[in-house]
Amino acid sequence: MRTVEFDEVLDAVGPRLRGLRVERGTTLAQLSESTGISVSTLSRLESGQRKPTLELLLPLARAHQVQLDELVDAPTTGDPRIHAKPIMRHGAIHIPLSRRPGGLQAFKQIVPVGWPGGEVSQKTHEGYDWVYVLSGRIRIVLGDKDFVLTAGEVAEFDTRVPHWFGNAGDTPAEMLCLYGPQGERMHVRARTR
Repeated sequence: MRTVEFDEVLDAVGPRLRGLRVERGTTLAQLSESTGISVSTLSRLESGQRKPTLELLLPLARAHQVQLDELVDAPTTGDPRIHAKPIMRHGAIHIPLSRRPGGLQAFKQIVPVGWPGGEVSQKTHEGYDWVYVLSGRIRIVLGDKDFVLTAGEVAEFDTRVPHWFGNAGDTPAEMLCLYGPQGERMHVRARTR
């Protein structure tokens, strides 16, 4: 790559970083807290007064949940597929389907037989959950109510209500999960009669 092209790519990183931050509704202070990069450094990066380095771009890519090449507008490699990296969390597999931090999050979750094991231990937190069972059986306990959902069934609930869920069948269960922050509900625009 010629030096002029290289400089143009680096010059475009600052506005791209600012655009991502603004689009997600994140302040410089919040981004500083999540990355460990000072507010002044972030501000200088966004304004183009500081050249981006790998040490700065890696934590920013993680915080914005984007690939590093999206921050620098790297040329496409010809493969349009998204390769989501499964995350093993407390014995269940979570496959992220969205990459926007702080907003609505979408996951495919694979819940093994017998998960999570032990007694029902309900928890609460800010937010709103929507769960669609793709296969298997999922047991959801909401306060004093106990449900078993099967393929094609949906549950949505305010996560400030004590809740717990686990696999209620003898095969792994799969579900789509949407998590909304601070009580953000999903909105269904069309309903069948």
